[in-house]
Amino acid sequence: MFAKHSEEGFLSPIEGIKMKTLVYGEKSLLTRFHLKKGSSLPSHSHPHEQTGFLVSGRMTLYIGQKGFDVEPGDSWCVPGGVAHRAEVAEDSVAIEVFSPVREEYLPRD
Repeated sequence: MFAKHSEEGFLSPIEGIKMKTLVYGEKSLLTRFHLKKGSSLPSHSHPHEQTGFLVSGRMTLYIGQKGFDVEPGDSWCVPGGVAHRAEVAEDSVAIEVFSPVREEYLPRD
């Protein structure tokens, strides 16, 4: 699968957070997130392992009970089944990979 860059096709599952699945395969899925300053990603967990990279901005990411001040260039891995949340301090862009594929993140045609 190949995808050209486009600013179209973003979804807003939570106020202040936009997301777009970029590409996916049989075992993994790549998603781009635009996070607005002051927004929050509530605590949640899912069975998927989640690895991420902060392209721009700043946020505090909580994995389990531990908080991390995340800056551009930082990366993380959240094991499946572990609660996590985020508080966005600046407009931010993050790229995340989920494995296995999150079916609910697949593009709807």
